[in-house]
Amino acid sequence: MRISITNPGKPAESLYIIKDLYLRDVRGKKSASNKSGKDRTTVTVEKLGKVSDLMEKMNLSHDDVIAWARQRAKSLTDEEKAANAKITIDYFPNQRIEKNVPSSCNCGYLFLQSLYTQLRLDNTCRNIRNRYSFDFDLNSILSDLIFARILSPSSKLSSYSFCKSLLEPPKYDIHQVYRALSVIAKEADYIQSDVYRNSNFVISRNNRVLYYDCTNFFFEIEEADDFREYGKSKENRPNPIVQMGLFMDGDGIPLAFSTFRGASNEQPSMKPLEEKIIHNYGLDRFVVCTDGGLGSDSNRLFNNIEGRSFIITQSLKKLKKDEREAALSSSGWKRLGDGCSVNIQEIKSDPEKYASHVYYKIMPYSSRKVPDQMMIVTYSPKYALYQCSIREKQIERAEKMIEKGSRKKEHGNQNDPARFIKRTAVTDEYEVADRTLYSLDEEKIESEMMYDGYYAICTDLVNDSVEEIIRVSEQRWEIEESFRIMKTEFRARPVYLSREDRIQAHFLICYLSLMIYRILEKKLEEKYTAEKIITTLRKMELHIIPGTGYQPSYTRTDLTDKLHEIFGFNTDYQIMTKSSIRNIIRLTKQRQ
Repeated sequence: MRISITNPGKPAESLYIIKDLYLRDVRGKKSASNKSGKDRTTVTVEKLGKVSDLMEKMNLSHDDVIAWARQRAKSLTDEEKAANAKITIDYFPNQRIEKNVPSSCNCGYLFLQSLYTQLRLDNTCRNIRNRYSFDFDLNSILSDLIFARILSPSSKLSSYSFCKSLLEPPKYDIHQVYRALSVIAKEADYIQSDVYRNSNFVISRNNRVLYYDCTNFFFEIEEADDFREYGKSKENRPNPIVQMGLFMDGDGIPLAFSTFRGASNEQPSMKPLEEKIIHNYGLDRFVVCTDGGLGSDSNRLFNNIEGRSFIITQSLKKLKKDEREAALSSSGWKRLGDGCSVNIQEIKSDPEKYASHVYYKIMPYSSRKVPDQMMIVTYSPKYALYQCSIREKQIERAEKMIEKGSRKKEHGNQNDPARFIKRTAVTDEYEVADRTLYSLDEEKIESEMMYDGYYAICTDLVNDSVEEIIRVSEQRWEIEESFRIMKTEFRARPVYLSREDRIQAHFLICYLSLMIYRILEKKLEEKYTAEKIITTLRKMELHIIPGTGYQPSYTRTDLTDKLHEIFGFNTDYQIMTKSSIRNIIRLTKQRQ
């Protein structure tokens, strides 16, 4: 490195430290100016400032400032040489490793920590801290619980143990974790609204469309209480449950959530959470998209005002007879994309031939509270073929159950093959039979076949593009995927807590973990699966070399390269000194 002087002898005379970089010509040819095949470029390492300012600040003469600058350049050169010097490590085959001293640590959390910082959750914790008198580090506890939920999901005690394997082990005690959960629960609404506002600095939020859905989480306990109640489990489990309602934006990024009692009807859960979004987030113009189970007249009416609208899945089976017959009739069908009229019976007779297109019809629809709606009915030959193939396999399973004399009862699951088994307890003369007879329920099969390939949605966007309305509705799968990630990758259930406030805090941690993961997924341009991303982060371990530094013990891949590129640091050098790791940690705690 060397110094560079601009405007020498003038009032604006300034000093810089620069270095030369040699880059091979991108065409692989020797340049005319350098026969070695390398081109030189110069980069600025440090701007020292104006010479006059330095003379005044350091009380030195002009020549002394120049000498100081040269010494500064030499020091930086020596530091760079030391950082890049070859490191020799001595190992002895007869020397045992130290007892109770970890030999590796996880560094995958550093990427999550960078996003945590960009979301300003450290500042959120600081604001909360100013309102209380607790003596624990809320920011460290919250961040560690989020990292553990993504990288090693388990109980809070196990999460605490896992965090000891991070580059920055906890400096708090386990009892403080449980105390922090109570504070987190009290501040749940504030944390959600604050992290939403801050997320706009990290990623562009698509708030034009909001998706809402509900799920539930089971508890492995024998007795219910006022919060954990017996209800209809999404997983058909006989345990008490707690329900969650979740809003996400049009790009699949979580927006807000709430929890409610396990036996409650999920329909009333949407309006209170939506009101929080309107008042706390400052959003008042959006389209709410949800499924038919949440599409009550009350929810439709709440969003049938200027600035807000709704798109709701409509069950054809639950329509009135005349509406259902009109929806399934052969008239009024068009091809999606060009609006060309089609013969739907011809398409249904040969679904494989027309599998590349989707067809639709528009019908007026009204309810008691919201009269001016329209219903869009679609037919997808490809979807019809898929439903038919699934049902055929289920029928085969039902036949095997009958052959074996199975008396398995249907559990209400729409995919349960037992629904196709008819039980007959009387003879043809309507007398009590000696034994119950089991056979395929042909009527049930025929009734389900009627709806193969059909899908319907209701909306008050009567003047909007049909293609756009259908596209928005089809994106609902992302909220289902979010629930799947929470339940599988993050193991949000069963929950190992009993106090209601701590349970609320647990779900808030799961929610924040989901938000950080989804943002990471977007930054990776959605090129990798959730399993791939999370597994990679979990395997990013560094081997600890006592007294020297760290050595990567994970496999370098395209995904790890992409992570390093996005976040601006590398943990994949052959060996890294303690100072270089400290610099990386410092970088992940700085807002960009």
